[in-house]
Amino acid sequence: MPETLVHDTAPGLDLYRDGHRTRLKWHMGRRLRDDVPFTPARMREAMALGASFEVDLNLHAERGFAVLHDETVDRETNGSGPLAQMSVAEIRRLNLRRDSGEVTADKVQLLDDLAAVARSGGMHPDTLIQLDMKSRGSDIDADTVSAFAETLTGVAQYFIVSGMDRDAIARLGRATPGIAVGFDPCGYDTVSEVAAGMNLDAFVADAIAALPEARLIYLDYQAVLAAADRGYDLIGAFHREGRRIDAYTLDLEHPFAEDSLARLLGLKADQITTNAPDSIAARAVELGLASVTP
Repeated sequence: MPETLVHDTAPGLDLYRDGHRTRLKWHMGRRLRDDVPFTPARMREAMALGASFEVDLNLHAERGFAVLHDETVDRETNGSGPLAQMSVAEIRRLNLRRDSGEVTADKVQLLDDLAAVARSGGMHPDTLIQLDMKSRGSDIDADTVSAFAETLTGVAQYFIVSGMDRDAIARLGRATPGIAVGFDPCGYDTVSEVAAGMNLDAFVADAIAALPEARLIYLDYQAVLAAADRGYDLIGAFHREGRRIDAYTLDLEHPFAEDSLARLLGLKADQITTNAPDSIAARAVELGLASVTP
């Protein structure tokens, strides 16, 4: 994906500080904090604007992927049961829920739907859609890999496949010409381990060795800041190895959010994941931390 393209200025897309561009990634396809995750309208808007946004993928019964976070549909939709046992026709009948549980008119999307929009000609060239793989690598067989690659034929340049399961990501990425690959080396204990004195040089080396083709590394933003508290520039260490960094997931209601935002921008994060990109952009400008124009 070219990094020199500049899209029309719009809130919630990018921040610029000292000549460095930091993209604001729309977590779960959200632009506003109270957005329903993964709505078709919001995702089409993101594609038209040239946003970086994330969707979660889980396997359905026909070996393709639905845009849902959970392996069961109970929490996110008005249906029930394991997604892996549901046909495409059954998924098409599901409606998305708000975080409050309220059922909406929005329908569950498939990876096929995102690819179809990409083929429709309405895509901004800066669009980057993170496919965050939630299914286990052991569940992704050869037929699934083949179907994934076929679905993204001709539009893979707009997508990046990522996750914690390096085997699954490697197989999907290597089978899909033109797609970017990302890797998340953080586990549930990474932040506390960094704070407790983890060997950070080894952490960087291990992350790169785990999936050498991954050019974008996803890091818990609190791990980045815990490393900085120890005097170690984790983002800089990955930059020296030719990798870019996404720091996830920062929202303004988090403790010390403004200070965290300032520090991440100062450390030159390439991307910050947030559930409210417009709010993050507005606050950064208000505080004089960055601008929304180069």
